[in-house]
Amino acid sequence: MATERNAEQTRTRILEAAHEEIYQNGYQGMRIEAILQKTNLAKGALYHHFPNKLALGYAVVDEILMEHFHNNWNEFRQQYPDPLTAMQQLFLWKAEKYRDEQCFKGCPLNNLNQEMAAIDAGFHARLEMVMEAIYQAIVQALELGQQQGDVRADINPTRIAMFIMASYQGIMGAAKCMQAPELLSDLFSTLNDYIDTLRTPDQPH
Repeated sequence: MATERNAEQTRTRILEAAHEEIYQNGYQGMRIEAILQKTNLAKGALYHHFPNKLALGYAVVDEILMEHFHNNWNEFRQQYPDPLTAMQQLFLWKAEKYRDEQCFKGCPLNNLNQEMAAIDAGFHARLEMVMEAIYQAIVQALELGQQQGDVRADINPTRIAMFIMASYQGIMGAAKCMQAPELLSDLFSTLNDYIDTLRTPDQPH
């Protein structure tokens, strides 16, 4: 049992280091040597868990990016029963998280979408699954809000969910392009103003 736990911990360390390396340098700029230095592992230990760089990149999407989304989304949904408030608070948390980053790298998911989705079918399929999970979570939250009377009955949750998701990606991309993470607060506040328009008239902002 201890051996299994150690193996799983080693695998997790590799994934976390790979995720950080991809965030800093992109998948194509990710160096196995840098991951080995960060984890203090021998090359054989890494290849025991991941046969090649591509398998490691795929696992980062499947396990790290997907897990990060679910963990963050579930945390805010549990804190705020109103789905609109949960989304708004999540966006404000993102703005605060990246506000002081000196070299803003943008959204890890968006970065990989732009870098790899069009040139590698395996990345495309995996990234699409993460995007679909985000989209469906927003759709379901809006539909639940309609059932609870928090969200206007006349909106189309599928269209609004896609717009919110695209707006988020655009905001993160614009702040990255301009190297101005301080813009995130203003831009997400503007998106949150739009989200307020989705509330039923008697719902507080």
